[in-house]
Amino acid sequence: MKYSSILTSVIFVLAATPAALAQAAPSYTPPKTSWGAPDLQGFFSSASLTTMTRPASATSLVVSDAEREKLFNGNIYTRVAKEEASLSKAELLTDGNPDRAYNRFWMDPGADLGKINGQYRSSWIVEPANGQIPYKDASTRRQRASSSEEEYADRASDNPEDRGNSERCIYGFTGGPGPVLNNGMYNNTYQIVQTPTDVMILAEMAHDVRVISLTGKRNPASMPKWGGDSIGHYEGNTLVVETINVEPKQGSYISDTGKVTERFTRVADGQILYQYTVEDPTKYTQPWKGEMPLNISQEPLYEYACLEGNYSMFNLLSGARAYEREGRTNGVRKQIFAGVAEAE
Repeated sequence: MKYSSILTSVIFVLAATPAALAQAAPSYTPPKTSWGAPDLQGFFSSASLTTMTRPASATSLVVSDAEREKLFNGNIYTRVAKEEASLSKAELLTDGNPDRAYNRFWMDPGADLGKINGQYRSSWIVEPANGQIPYKDASTRRQRASSSEEEYADRASDNPEDRGNSERCIYGFTGGPGPVLNNGMYNNTYQIVQTPTDVMILAEMAHDVRVISLTGKRNPASMPKWGGDSIGHYEGNTLVVETINVEPKQGSYISDTGKVTERFTRVADGQILYQYTVEDPTKYTQPWKGEMPLNISQEPLYEYACLEGNYSMFNLLSGARAYEREGRTNGVRKQIFAGVAEAE
């Protein structure tokens, strides 16, 4: 995490995304690399309070200023910030709420809903029209939630291997460098580096890396990769990336038969429009699409200190043994974030 190591008992039930985006001028021409490709390089942030899926309280993809105000005030990060603003330093330091984990000071989710073309967005998903991932059945939905570590309370605690990837610092809980790119409570910065033959996306979250080949050459199908097997090409000023064969343990949005197609277009000096299509008939009733702004960051990537020097895993497993001795189950409650219940 940017300022301190992850406390493994936090429940990652929400994701958030970038601040407002300026509308790109229609005549904008992106800079080029020395070899003539559109230059996408730099540090970009996905931080904002917009989420991938649409909240139940939102009526549409594009929202008015009045509805933005409602979504902003109902957002869990806003509510936690308001609650903690009323507490003194001494009250925060002596807080006995076991579900609070660490306080809002350590979070950096973004300050507002995201904007595309000058309009507030309630979700990144644009298709289906309801802004939801079109899972084929409830069991697939639960499997995805478990894989993305949204159900921490249901995980066993006999061994470190029972815990999720992000608790074990194997892969970031927001999905790292994709596919697809997402946003979370902190570490929302990405670095993009281009060469004539490859593009690299480095995520601040857990420092995960995805290398996209521009040569058209894929790895053998028998070798799934963290971040998937990505090949790319340029269509005008857009980098188009097709990814398959994601390491199953990553908890990706696609199975071994699925594909994610991403498009990166620099629409202003300080902004990339990121678009994606997820196709996997084994998991979804239809392809689904999303778009998200990546805003240029004024700061570089920070060191991601995960379990170095802290006692999170030791304490988590020790706590589970204590619960067993008392005849209790794991006490972490679902749908709780920093001590504030998630709104329905």
